[in-house]
Amino acid sequence: MIDEIIRYNREFVASEGYRRYETSKYPDKRIAIVTCMDTRLVELLPAALGIRNGDVKMIKNAGGTITNPFDSTMRSLLVAVYELGVNEIMVIGHTGCGVQGMDAEEMLHLMRERGIDEEHISLMRHCGIDLNSWLHGFTDTPEAVAETVNLIRNHPLMAKDVRVSGYIMDSATGLLQNI
Repeated sequence: MIDEIIRYNREFVASEGYRRYETSKYPDKRIAIVTCMDTRLVELLPAALGIRNGDVKMIKNAGGTITNPFDSTMRSLLVAVYELGVNEIMVIGHTGCGVQGMDAEEMLHLMRERGIDEEHISLMRHCGIDLNSWLHGFTDTPEAVAETVNLIRNHPLMAKDVRVSGYIMDSATGLLQNI
């Protein structure tokens, strides 16, 4: 499958398909969106919000949440605010999220089945990494979004004039609801 994607990429560049996507690194709407990596949202979310290439900074991860105040998502938001002119942040969870109800022990079991050595798992724990917490999902999507919104708003390095709001998107229709 990757070979097909690479072949398509070469044709895309040769035919100058990129020209219709040209924009700058600065988001036109000065908004950053933190959302889930769910495949249902790849085209649905931009279409449902009326955003186009160049409009926003889109940061995606499993669950669309921030699990640590110093993780890469928070770092990306700080870069967006201080380097790229973002002044509003939307945290968008969605219905039917795969991270909702995710179980750390099951994830560790699947890792072992795929050949991850117990020694590596033990090493992580000995280095102070709480794998059960890190690999655990959330039970309530609105609550998880609210926690992420609060973490961003109250982060010691986040500018207080940045508007931060949370939403849940219906994964089928794209309807956005405030939390």
